[in-house]
Amino acid sequence: MSIQPIHNDTDHATALARIGVLWGADENTAAADELEILVTLVAEYEARHHPILPPDPIEAIRFRMDQLGLTRKDLEPMVAVARGCRRYWRASGR
Repeated sequence: MSIQPIHNDTDHATALARIGVLWGADENTAAADELEILVTLVAEYEARHHPILPPDPIEAIRFRMDQLGLTRKDLEPMVAVARGCRRYWRASGR
């Protein structure tokens, strides 16, 4: 087992290829240990160099609407309920 730090995208690709070879290794073996270490290194490298940022809330809603085939008109009943709830809470002083 020769594990190296991941410094760049080439090292990252090499580590991913090795993970592919080791995937499914029997527990409590040297291969399983190597796999665990490589997965940890890859996860850390990806978090630092290729972070997945949270989506813009409006874009996330639009994306989900597109997946479900919804239009703005389909959301009107939900928005109307939300507006009614806000009015109620303001009026009740809560």
